[in-house]
Amino acid sequence: MIDLKDVEAYEHIDQSFRDSVSTIDQKGKRVWIYPKKPDGVLYKWRTYLSFLLLAILFGLPFIKVNGEPLVLFNILERRFIIFGLHFYPQDFHLFGLTMVTFILFIVLFTVAFGRLFCGWACPQTIFMEMVFRKIEYWIEGDGNDQRKLNAMPWNAEKIRKKGLKLTIFYAISFLIGNTFLSYIIGIDQLKDIITSPPSEHLSGFIGMLIFSGVFFFVFTYFREQVCLVVCPYGRLQGVLLDKDSIVVAYDFVRGEPRGKLRKQKSPAPTAGATANAGAIHLNAGEEALLHETQPGDCIDCGLCVRVCPTGIDIRNGTQLECVNCTACIDACNAIMERVDKPKGLIRYASYNGIVNNTKFHFTPRIVAYSAILVLMVLLVSFLLYNRGDVEATLLRTPGTLFQMVDSATVSNLYNLQMVNKTKDELPVTVKVVSPENAKLRIVGKNTANADGSAAEASAAATSEVSFTLNTQGTTENVLFIDLPKSSLKGRNTPVKMEIYSNNQKIEALKSNFIGPFVIK
Repeated sequence: MIDLKDVEAYEHIDQSFRDSVSTIDQKGKRVWIYPKKPDGVLYKWRTYLSFLLLAILFGLPFIKVNGEPLVLFNILERRFIIFGLHFYPQDFHLFGLTMVTFILFIVLFTVAFGRLFCGWACPQTIFMEMVFRKIEYWIEGDGNDQRKLNAMPWNAEKIRKKGLKLTIFYAISFLIGNTFLSYIIGIDQLKDIITSPPSEHLSGFIGMLIFSGVFFFVFTYFREQVCLVVCPYGRLQGVLLDKDSIVVAYDFVRGEPRGKLRKQKSPAPTAGATANAGAIHLNAGEEALLHETQPGDCIDCGLCVRVCPTGIDIRNGTQLECVNCTACIDACNAIMERVDKPKGLIRYASYNGIVNNTKFHFTPRIVAYSAILVLMVLLVSFLLYNRGDVEATLLRTPGTLFQMVDSATVSNLYNLQMVNKTKDELPVTVKVVSPENAKLRIVGKNTANADGSAAEASAAATSEVSFTLNTQGTTENVLFIDLPKSSLKGRNTPVKMEIYSNNQKIEALKSNFIGPFVIK
């Protein structure tokens, strides 16, 4: 964070603005913001990037690979597809490590570049500033026009503008809600919900209404409060940022003390006269903007505040409300150009870059985070590369003990669950490899088969059984393991099973076999 106490010019500034966010007054009431429409180079680049990201967001659900969506986060069925790779609850350790890696990346990125993501790629900022705000400017006008419209009594003009805006807002919210829903249930199921009567897909229809209503509320009323109140990222700045972090910052060394401008008639130039350095050359009779004294470059026009979508004054330093949207940079650059001053009074910079004129460099903190991040990426990559096609779990059936098949044979009941992560049916063979004289008996049906067909049930005990795993499905079987009393090694006997597919071992399982106490 920028330490204003280090700057003599800022020692007189009241710091009470940091006690509360800019959009809530002392009584706790909402302060509505009417930002001026931004314009400039950075705003144009943000617009181009936003259109690209929106195209990706709305287009991904329609992209399929081998009949499956490219991306799917089906929480209800615990089925996830990321760029064609299928993940199941058995892959939770991969999900957990990936999330830790992603959080570490956020920490590293924030330490180096602040909230750059918030201003350029966050869905909340993109939808609010590049979609809904643009529509609001188009219908109701600039910030001052919106303020006047809200203050005027209800009449035909106000009803027409408000009605049109809210109708378009809800239509877009409905589109956004359905797009996010398609990432959960898939585009095909979403089409069925849309084209079928609500009574046939009541839960899906209710989900559509909930998603649409939430987005409509967020972008119509809640707006920047999502970034200030709901999202924790802004508060993380206080922990993650330091004096070398690159953020949207005001160059107080160059800008302070601030000075107002006054209008003055420029005298007609005399022959052979030499212009003063830095003067604005205008024809006789034209008005020139000049400083009353010789203050810093900031002319205190307040435009950086008026364009801010969260209502802060960036000249007060880094604040949790700042999303690094760069609107203040474009506004200040436009003013600096008009008054013939260098651009960059507000720019991407670090505190040390402003005070000491140092350039961005890798600090020990960044190097340490980077090293840990590289190790995490390597670990996740290794686990993904070695991720098997089949995930199997062998557990003794809860609540059961051993059974005596005959006077010389003991039996235990197990549940065998196998997940086929491939896109093809997979023939597998299950073998008991330890103890050597153990036998298998499959009972019941393969409950995961879509057609309800039975696995190759074996009433007779055998050392191995074979069946086929369905495509991207879960197969559950109940089986007995029979073991001669002579092979028991006390109360618990280790059991080892192996699963083969196309004569290649793809999984190894271990469990315990409970038997009667045997004294040898």
